[in-house]
Amino acid sequence: MEKRLNDVTISRAITESFFQDFLGSLSVDVVIAGAGPSGLICGYYLAQSGWKVTILERQLRVGGGMPGGGMMFNRIVFQEAAKSIFEEMDISFKTYEDGLYVANALEAISMLCLKALKSGVRIFNLVSVEDVMVKEEKVCGVVINWSATVWSKLHVDPLSLGARMVVDATGHDAEICRLVERKTGPKLQTPAGGVIGEKSMWAQAGEAALVRNTCEVFPGLVVCGMAANAVFGSPRMGAIFGGMMLSGKKAAALISGKLKSGVADENN
Repeated sequence: MEKRLNDVTISRAITESFFQDFLGSLSVDVVIAGAGPSGLICGYYLAQSGWKVTILERQLRVGGGMPGGGMMFNRIVFQEAAKSIFEEMDISFKTYEDGLYVANALEAISMLCLKALKSGVRIFNLVSVEDVMVKEEKVCGVVINWSATVWSKLHVDPLSLGARMVVDATGHDAEICRLVERKTGPKLQTPAGGVIGEKSMWAQAGEAALVRNTCEVFPGLVVCGMAANAVFGSPRMGAIFGGMMLSGKKAAALISGKLKSGVADENN
């Protein structure tokens, strides 16, 4: 006989399950701001290495700009260098021409999200990072609030999540790096000491720069994805996503090395 549904029991199941995950995320190895492709890839590889990872996404859905493809044509392009990552993520694709491939943007982001979750990453959507914790010149966590609170401009005090490392994967706006610059001064590892801002579209140069710009831009803070090009003043790329995947994977390897060496724990 089918169990009789109880409305309050349904509410209790949702609330208890959510807060078990939330309480388990108050202190983690890595917090990633932004659940776009680079953030999800970074989280996946970190979790595969055994690290405790939380991804925060301010929007209702994950994916950043990937679901929209190019001008709402939900297809994306990637190049040979990222092919092995697409294969590992079980994303279907077709060869367009030698060294250039096309994938369905919706399938791609769905698989990235699924792989990240199945690897153990906790993802909280509708959560905004409104500030950072910086102690003794090192980022050691983020300050969060519900996105609806931020959008409504309500005066509600936030909560804090501690992390050994933080990742800015917030895309074009490079929000976390801008927060750090605003709170600490021009101390980012860029020629200007701050966020330079992305240049105009140039896929070839932008893709090459993206992986190069993926780095620890301030102690405890790694930047990846389009945020990396925005921080270092490199071109944007449009709906080609090979560099985004490679950037997320590079960020994960960089962070994993720092966590293993204990460098990430200095001043924590």
